Amino acid sequence: MQHSTTMAQHRTHPLVHRLADLLAALLLAGAAHTAQAAPPVPDPQEWQRLSPAQQAERRAAIRQQLQNASPEERKAFRQGLRERLENLSPEQREALVGKTRERWQALSPEERQRLAEERRDRLRAMSPSERRELLQQRRAMLDRLSPEERAALREKLPLQ
Repeated sequence: MQHSTTMAQHRTHPLVHRLADLLAALLLAGAAHTAQAAPPVPDPQEWQRLSPAQQAERRAAIRQQLQNASPEERKAFRQGLRERLENLSPEQREALVGKTRERWQALSPEERQRLAEERRDRLRAMSPSERRELLQQRRAMLDRLSPEERAALREKLPLQ
């Protein structure tokens, strides 16, 4: 009798197996979602070589992946992008800025307006803590600029 009690203790109910299978499937799906959620940070040099249409396509894919990412993954992506840009030489950064400026100026007023609205929508979609963090990051970036660079930046920005 004692032997059968021990055997009963080791036997598991089929429902337990199904729950374990379900949990394993959920964990695998979560791991796959996490692996897909945060996109790799694009290389600025490679990005610059893409056509505007290719950039728009990649940008849309990255935004979609970031929407599905956790706040921590989005933060890691922004940090990685910032580090990539900071690691560029001043000449490379200036070339990247110049090319971006040229592309912006080549856009129609309607396209500029549409892009500005998209940017506003993304900022509105951020949580208050994400917006605060973004503001802190921008202030930190401005603090690293020389007074001359800040003055030049102020001259380039349109007054609103």
